[in-house]
Amino acid sequence: MTTTYERARSAELLERAERVMPGGVSSPVRAYRAVGGHPPFIEAGEGCRVRDVDGRSYVDLVCSWGPLIAGHAHPEVVRAIAEQAGRGTSYGAPTPLEAELAATISEAVPSVEMLRFVSSGTEAAMSAVRLARGATGRAKVLKFAGCYHGHSDALLAKAGSGLATLGLPGSAGVTPGAAADTITVAYNDLEAVRVAAGAAPLAAILVEPYAGNMGCVPPDPGFLEGLREICDRTGALLVFDEVITGFRVARGGAQERSGIRADLTCFGKVIGGGLPVGAYGGSRTLMSLVAPLGPVYQAGTLSGNPLAMTAGLATLRLLDVAAYARLEAIGALLEAGLVRAARAAGAAVRVQRIASLLTLFFTDRPVRNEDDAMTSDRERFAAFHRAMLARGVMLPPSQFECWFVSLAHDEAAIEEIVAAARASLEES
Repeated sequence: MTTTYERARSAELLERAERVMPGGVSSPVRAYRAVGGHPPFIEAGEGCRVRDVDGRSYVDLVCSWGPLIAGHAHPEVVRAIAEQAGRGTSYGAPTPLEAELAATISEAVPSVEMLRFVSSGTEAAMSAVRLARGATGRAKVLKFAGCYHGHSDALLAKAGSGLATLGLPGSAGVTPGAAADTITVAYNDLEAVRVAAGAAPLAAILVEPYAGNMGCVPPDPGFLEGLREICDRTGALLVFDEVITGFRVARGGAQERSGIRADLTCFGKVIGGGLPVGAYGGSRTLMSLVAPLGPVYQAGTLSGNPLAMTAGLATLRLLDVAAYARLEAIGALLEAGLVRAARAAGAAVRVQRIASLLTLFFTDRPVRNEDDAMTSDRERFAAFHRAMLARGVMLPPSQFECWFVSLAHDEAAIEEIVAAARASLEES
């Protein structure tokens, strides 16, 4: 069985791309450096499958890293985009679609009385932090190791697990000054948050309520409740980064599922139905501080563009009670199948799932934070990834990413994934 991707057209395209793009990709993880081999170049997708330029089909568990909750090329989404494209792709002026999508989001997430559209999750998180600082008059922000909030300078700070009083740059090009006001503690370590909040006035606590960027990691019982209590007591704003979880784990996102209300919420992915989008929102009082109503400035040429708005609306119309029940059932079916496959193969793995998000960790311990995730055997995951790709299943090319299930994944596709996983675990 071939475990590396060396077909002629993909190899030619990769060589061409590497001459004009860093690593030949537009986002680092797509280069497959963490798993070895070469990335397949995808030319089409339909339902739960994608097809590469060499004609090979894969069951897709990347789903564009989450936006495609209805699957690839859903007819209603495609039709809506095509109809809007015929009327124009961008106007640089207000459109009825913006107001309609904003109202749809606000209805689903009661803490969001007003919101502002942007073009990416990075912009949403960056803008929410700026708003929190503007609202509180404070500088310092607390985030959690292993939670990713986009690549703005202040949020690329890292300080390791446990309390850190000084943020350190997590990327070349990020200055110590840009990172100095970012405090990083371990996810699920509520005591470290209490200490940090007592040591310095915080503008915000920024968190993925269900972590998805160190793999799928749920909050401990009481963790989110504890963050809400600390913010209420100290005057910090609680910011939920729901770029992944928004309209994914429930129609009302993590706030519906957990019952915890955020002060500010960041959205992306699903609300654009596969087109570039982001948004941040909160109470009318907070959002009235955003220009042109208030002094917190933010703007964007393509923010709220009609293609993204119409794709998002078409996608959200598909997400009714039955859809979420279906996503939960398919996710549970995949989880159970992977557990059986691992047991049959004698593999020491940990499967963690929240709704239609899932990660198979190559570790035998529960994963509660970044340090736990880092105990995973990444070499074995890389071998597993290559074996799955060779068997026609495309996984996210990193141990520390979620697998995404869509409404297009049916029982037959799940059986195919589980059979491939059992064989791949035995092989790897």
